[in-house]
Amino acid sequence: MYLFGGDKPWDASQFTASDDRVRGGKSQSYLTVIADDAERNPGGGSRAEFSGHLDITALGGAGFASQRTVDDAVPPWDLSGYDTLVLDVARGDGKKYTVTLKDEVLPRGPDGREQSTVSWEYDFVVGGADGQQGGGDPAAGSHRVVIPFRDLRPTYRGRPKPDAKPLDWTDVKRFTFMMRSFFGEQEGDFSIIFNSVAVEKREEERRDCSVDSVADAKQAQEDSAHKGSDKATFSSWVGRLCGWGR
Repeated sequence: MYLFGGDKPWDASQFTASDDRVRGGKSQSYLTVIADDAERNPGGGSRAEFSGHLDITALGGAGFASQRTVDDAVPPWDLSGYDTLVLDVARGDGKKYTVTLKDEVLPRGPDGREQSTVSWEYDFVVGGADGQQGGGDPAAGSHRVVIPFRDLRPTYRGRPKPDAKPLDWTDVKRFTFMMRSFFGEQEGDFSIIFNSVAVEKREEERRDCSVDSVADAKQAQEDSAHKGSDKATFSSWVGRLCGWGR
């Protein structure tokens, strides 16, 4: 299911800037919709560029620039039937970006600022001298960053919050693209172009075969051999226990 792009064309009015200017910084971000280009984006819909300038001088090495969904313009999503977030990136610049999701949005405080809530985050890099993260042919303008939901990490005011309650996937209220300094690690102009953002179901059947289970199987096989009631080999016992060959 597409959240943005694909069969749900990008709409710049669904996003708004949330930059460090609210804290006295000078960073600035934009989300610009790029019209269809049959040659560079064959068979696709519109694309969107997240770009701007990250300043770290005003806040002493810190800084962030982000574009988030507008609460009144984008209804909450029920993503409980999915387990993977997929970013299809047309072009990256080798810098580290972050995507965040929220299931709680509080009213603004008396000073007009947004009140902090837990964010679920994932950092990624596409392009640059260090190569690509995600699959895809660079010449095709499609680099898929595959993010299992379980890899999203909870933070509160930029710090890890391991005791956070699980994200409510039935009521995801906000999606954000973010560029931040990572304590002075990066700064300056940035630009990344997205073809789409989607969610998928990629559940894989997994069977665990522990050392204890193998030992139990061996003991059972030996007991049966002594009784003469079973001529199965040890390997067949292990195979049946673990589900091999099914």
